[in-house]
Amino acid sequence: MERLTTARGDFALARFPEDPRDPLRAWDAADEYLLRHLDEREDGPVDLSGSVVVLGDRWGALVTALAGHGPVQISDSFLGRRATLANLERNGVPADAVRLRTTREAPPERIDVLLVRVPKSLALLEDQLHRLAPAVHTGTVVVGAGMVTEIHTSTLRLFERILGPTRTSLAVKKARLIFCTPEPGPLRKDDPWPRSLRLPADSGVVSGLTVVSHAGVFSADRLDAGTRLLLRNLPARTGAEHVVDLGCGNGVIGLAAALSNPHAEVTFVDESYQALASAEATFLANTPAGAVARFTAADGMVGFPPGTADLVLNNPPFHSHRGRTDATAWRMFNGARAGLRRGGELWVVGNRHLGYHVKLRRLFGNCEVVASDPKFVLLRAVKK
Repeated sequence: MERLTTARGDFALARFPEDPRDPLRAWDAADEYLLRHLDEREDGPVDLSGSVVVLGDRWGALVTALAGHGPVQISDSFLGRRATLANLERNGVPADAVRLRTTREAPPERIDVLLVRVPKSLALLEDQLHRLAPAVHTGTVVVGAGMVTEIHTSTLRLFERILGPTRTSLAVKKARLIFCTPEPGPLRKDDPWPRSLRLPADSGVVSGLTVVSHAGVFSADRLDAGTRLLLRNLPARTGAEHVVDLGCGNGVIGLAAALSNPHAEVTFVDESYQALASAEATFLANTPAGAVARFTAADGMVGFPPGTADLVLNNPPFHSHRGRTDATAWRMFNGARAGLRRGGELWVVGNRHLGYHVKLRRLFGNCEVVASDPKFVLLRAVKK
């Protein structure tokens, strides 16, 4: 267990799910820089006695260190939320010392200090700054933080356009801070999210339909090639069954399953609250009144009742924040196997070079190629 050392104390922190083999820490130099700035600012420590909001705290390092000030954490990540609760507990901090809110919940009505851990998605940052802007006032202290590779001119322009004049700090350990001075009166509040996308004609049963994407959701502006391959080759099934769209994104795959088999019960699963809101909006916009589906924030299918799914459809991510890894896909595959009944099927689409067939054969004892193109492959594994 690694420890974050700050002027506020030492904190034992871990990512979620905790894996002793994971070489990545639950914080980085940007988190350290931000916390140090709060205590060592040239004109004195930042006053944290008012309403403190922390946006994008990836694994709870910031709010754990600031728990004594009753911060509000706003996060799009189910895994980040679980990490926060675990880190608070392991450091002896009561869970109610931090107020946890998702990016889809109403933000506080007033914000005196806004700390922003710059997300990978510029769209998510744009959307969240728009949502938080009404609560910001001229006295609000706004400080962003990120690694140098995460902060671009476009990042600074967002802060300036939505909140007010913005500048950056010098880089320290490849991290940088953003300082924004909110201007009085309303600035531009025209949040362009969510967005709608009309699907191309070669998208199987969902061709020509419109999907909805909230900010930060994968492939919001176009149908990605992997998903298109799966949609073109969606299995033809009938009768009552339980279908899981695992890592649902904007929900287009689960929608296709629901439309191709109206008797199916579909569960949409993602760790992103933005994705689940997108999937629900997509489903409601394209199904008859009264159609029912479930939308679940989870770590893959961890915790699902075993042996209850007939078909799992999956286009797994191969990155976590800025690191590429197959750990998420491996957890998804293991969870799917546990959740499937005997004879149930897992359909996976992914880049050829990722070699998912090797993992699926190891886990299921079988794997066949359903379809492929020069870049992607669609695989089918059956639980024996």
